[in-house]
Amino acid sequence: MTTHRSTTAAMPVTTTTTTDESRAADEAAIHAVLAGIYHAWDSGDADAFVAAYAEDASAILPGSHRGGREEIRRNMADGFAGFLKGSTTTNRVGRLRFLGADAAVVVSESGILLPGETEVPADRIVNATWVFERRDRGWLVAAYHNSPASAG
Repeated sequence: MTTHRSTTAAMPVTTTTTTDESRAADEAAIHAVLAGIYHAWDSGDADAFVAAYAEDASAILPGSHRGGREEIRRNMADGFAGFLKGSTTTNRVGRLRFLGADAAVVVSESGILLPGETEVPADRIVNATWVFERRDRGWLVAAYHNSPASAG
């Protein structure tokens, strides 16, 4: 009889199994967060806009970096009171992929319609990357970045 003995120390292994049902629920929750953000924009509500942002979230847009939910909220409130007043958005969620059990990335295309416009001008269409993280209070936006969809 041959006995095999392991000579390496056992390493703790953490595994997370994701069922199709729980993954579908996570996808639905992330889509609901995005829908809430888009609705908040269309309503001009900066508080609702950042409700699903993590406290330490970041937002990078061409020429600016906003660090933290409060800075993002302030910036959106200023925009909604100024040049973004009465604006709405067009949004198309593209790919959603999970990076483990508690993180996801969404790529989307969005545009800003100013009052009276029926079509988004090409220079206001952006490709965006959303980074989501599952935390105690659910799926939150941890980071957002956008850039013009067309280089010119």
